[in-house]
Amino acid sequence: QRYCQDVYRGQLASVHSAARNEELKKLAKTFNNLISPWIGAVTSRRKGKWESYWEDSSPWNYANWAPTHPLHGITTCTILSVRDGLWRSRFCFQIRPFICQY
Repeated sequence: QRYCQDVYRGQLASVHSAARNEELKKLAKTFNNLISPWIGAVTSRRKGKWESYWEDSSPWNYANWAPTHPLHGITTCTILSVRDGLWRSRFCFQIRPFICQY
């Protein structure tokens, strides 16, 4: 997120529809067919319960989680699978490609 903001003056992508999810999956595949990129969803414990939210503060009105995701127990960030378009929780310190939006 910080890199998107500092270098590109943008935000990690938020996804609000199945069509947008598919568009971003296709975009990501053109860059790297194997490594899934970060999107801007974070899951963490807030006010005593686990919830997911967008880093850009946009409304949480769509989700495409893989079965058993998001993970709870530790704050996680989210990748958009280039294989199936589903979202999966990952430790936020992993180095991966990412999708910025403007």
